[in-house]
Amino acid sequence: MLDGEEAFTTEINILPNARHRNIIKLHGYCSHARYSFLVYEFMEKGSLADNLRDEVKALELGWRKRVTIVKGLANAIFYMHYECCPAIIHRDISSKNVLLDDEYEAHISDFGSATNLDPDSSNWTSFAGTFGYSAPELAYTMEVNEKCDVYSFGVITLELIMGKHPGDLILSHSASSSSLSPAAHQILLKDLLDQRLAPPKRRVAEEVVSIAKLAFSCLQPSPQSRPTMKEVSDKLSTSLPSLSETPHTITLKQLFDPPTSTP
Repeated sequence: MLDGEEAFTTEINILPNARHRNIIKLHGYCSHARYSFLVYEFMEKGSLADNLRDEVKALELGWRKRVTIVKGLANAIFYMHYECCPAIIHRDISSKNVLLDDEYEAHISDFGSATNLDPDSSNWTSFAGTFGYSAPELAYTMEVNEKCDVYSFGVITLELIMGKHPGDLILSHSASSSSLSPAAHQILLKDLLDQRLAPPKRRVAEEVVSIAKLAFSCLQPSPQSRPTMKEVSDKLSTSLPSLSETPHTITLKQLFDPPTSTP
């Protein structure tokens, strides 16, 4: 794990070069022998994790806002991976590191674990991240690539849909849909949705289904099987075809069958 001094140095070196509406702005910092601090823009609504845990605040995060948060995060990660030179791999994208402004616009924060991706290097590094959000391959290899962030994005997307960390559902998915029991195959998407909210309707329901399928594709155990953030961002910005069935009849097995992606 990174110590405080190393994380501080990483933050002040990487964050000023990341300029995107869905990435927290660093206004300044103080580095002193006795104390150090960073000055960020103020995020009125706090972290996504706190909003989802709080019963009252969670009700303010309606389905439209949650869809918008997913799209904002996807755009920010796409920017880090493809429009920054060198590319930035965050390595610790979690709901506690996603902050919301007064309009519930998402901002990725805490770049203390971030690293620049060197295309001419194997990019081996020590472990950094939050358990439950970190890609499973980091348990046996320290080689970092952009698919680590893709996995974390998938976890947060499911967390937004379910209203809580998807824990056991991720473990089921890691075991592959073929190993699930017939009963598990028939679990309905509507039963996975955050029950504190009324079910999404019409266009928003179609977006929630599309986002759920994307989330599961991002959680593929093999990094090569996950989509890139470019593919994710493109899908989220593409007009959705009308669903051939009611969103409330979509099963877990249908969500586990991900769209084909390019390695």
